[in-house]
Amino acid sequence: MSMTALARTALPVEPDHRETTAFAADVVAGLTATPKRLPPKYFYDITGSELFESITTLPEYYPTRTELGILNERAKDIAALIPAGAALIEFGSGASTKTRIVLNAAKGLAAYVPVDISAEFLMQQAETLRGEYPGVAMLPVVADFSKPFELPAVSQGMPRVGFFPGSTIGNFEPHEAAAFLRHAGAILGPGATLIVGVDLVKDEKVLHKAYNDKQHITAKFNLNLLTRINRELGACFDVKCFEHHAFYNRERSRIEMHLASLKRQKVVVCGERIEFRAGETIHTENSYKYSVESFGCLARGADWTPVAVWTDRDNYFSVHALQIKGGPQSRTPG
Repeated sequence: MSMTALARTALPVEPDHRETTAFAADVVAGLTATPKRLPPKYFYDITGSELFESITTLPEYYPTRTELGILNERAKDIAALIPAGAALIEFGSGASTKTRIVLNAAKGLAAYVPVDISAEFLMQQAETLRGEYPGVAMLPVVADFSKPFELPAVSQGMPRVGFFPGSTIGNFEPHEAAAFLRHAGAILGPGATLIVGVDLVKDEKVLHKAYNDKQHITAKFNLNLLTRINRELGACFDVKCFEHHAFYNRERSRIEMHLASLKRQKVVVCGERIEFRAGETIHTENSYKYSVESFGCLARGADWTPVAVWTDRDNYFSVHALQIKGGPQSRTPG
């Protein structure tokens, strides 16, 4: 098969009731738990994905522009870790903004495999990238990247490099982050490299502003989760009766996002009656902040060897290059 043909190859999106069933099961389990919670992966319907892209451009939200700065500055070093003919697998691709930096720098890349749970948004982005990079096979996979999924058949046999930017690793509990790293290692295989973005511990005022922006876009993003539950699961949340809360939990080194009930109320979800006290919250997301050293320890415990780390001048953010233990080691970039 020629590269031109490969570039038009993609896994088809097929409606799957199992996705809705899993969504319903997770929502009911979370809202009937104590304390109430919802998995952050469900933020990303088409509206949520678009709102998040808006968040990344906010002046208060430092992670995206800081990581972009690191990637731009170190693009050649990162490209040196990507073998010719490799497939770049991105876990949770979103708008693929940061990926373009890698695609531009890694001239010998054969395929790009964006993996994302938001099918419509994923396909839109893949179609755009096909036009921009006609020599690279665009092979989108609709999947929950935190669970086992199949890579496209045409990528089998290619060297694999993982890409996990955006500090998404911080949304996992530390033990879940270690499990994800092992999962990524199993998908990528022996000798693989993983490039991962990690938010760093910093001044609490900087963190608070980043998750409580003046335009309230983050609040809309958080509240959109209730709108999605209403639309897809037939629930009856009155979104105006909930409020976005985000704060830094110093003891656990994480930002927490919650949706707080503004009054005593009852909501029916999938036939379950959920009661809320005034002030009771639904815990929707954590964002753990690491030091370079603590993340390196986490990676080693998950069988990855840190080979390089790059930070910005303020030490707000870090990009780590990891290699799976037992595989061939590339020269560490300077």
